[in-house]
Amino acid sequence: MSAGERLPGTPVPMHVWDGAGGVPIAGDSWGDPAGRLVVLLHGGGQTRHAWKGAGQTLGEAGYHAVAFDARGHGDSGWAGEGNYGADQMVEDLRRVVATVGDGRPSILVGASMGGGTSLVAVGEGRVEAAALVLVDMAPKIDPDGVQRIQAFMNQKPDGFDTLEEVAEAIASYQPHRPRPRRLDGLAKNVRLGTDGKYRWHWDPARRQGGNAGQAPYRQRLSDCADRLTLPTLLVRGGLSDVLSEEGAQSFLAQCPHAEYVSVKDAAHMVAGDRNDIFADAVIDFLRRVVPA
Repeated sequence: MSAGERLPGTPVPMHVWDGAGGVPIAGDSWGDPAGRLVVLLHGGGQTRHAWKGAGQTLGEAGYHAVAFDARGHGDSGWAGEGNYGADQMVEDLRRVVATVGDGRPSILVGASMGGGTSLVAVGEGRVEAAALVLVDMAPKIDPDGVQRIQAFMNQKPDGFDTLEEVAEAIASYQPHRPRPRRLDGLAKNVRLGTDGKYRWHWDPARRQGGNAGQAPYRQRLSDCADRLTLPTLLVRGGLSDVLSEEGAQSFLAQCPHAEYVSVKDAAHMVAGDRNDIFADAVIDFLRRVVPA
């Protein structure tokens, strides 16, 4: 199943891999495949396209950057209710790394939902990693910020009548960003149904089964954070309403060897808000701990 037809101009994925349970996982890559693998995992409601700028920059710096749509997002397959838990997401990651990696430990860069997947994968020894970058994600987050994301994802379940309505919804959620003058860039965010309605690219079953704010999952993340020994960087958006400064400091107390960067004028979607600062901070960190 899908949310509808892809709109003209929607980028075609460069790769499609087999995920857990046969779910197809769509991805893009940048840089030399012989370079050190960096896997970029997006947040809930995003797609691989959120990493395009960072992926290109990493590729130019000598790394092999790979970004993929999480199951139930973008061009990856829908898995249905009950199949969007952390274990399935980690297994998708493990399979992608096994397919495109060269056997060396990879570098994981995860934002929000993708950060949780990365933290579980490393903290539970499911994926061998040389370094970990968490983007606006830590075990302790602000429930109000999570509810705001969920409210955004839950709006208009019957679809939008026009792309202008889609643009307005995004602008309301991200008031700190200038509203785009053209609407064709929204093609990768929505699908067109047979009823003429525009719907978000994600599986509604994934939205209903999210566990980001649930206590057992947060405790699982905390346990994983306690086990981290590899080079780790936490990047927080200075305007974030999801990861507060208190939440960031709580993680740094758990993982005292971790480095920390707070990106001014960036909210929860750090890479999209200030890709220049974000990419520079990540590359500076990686060049020191895991050179390309």
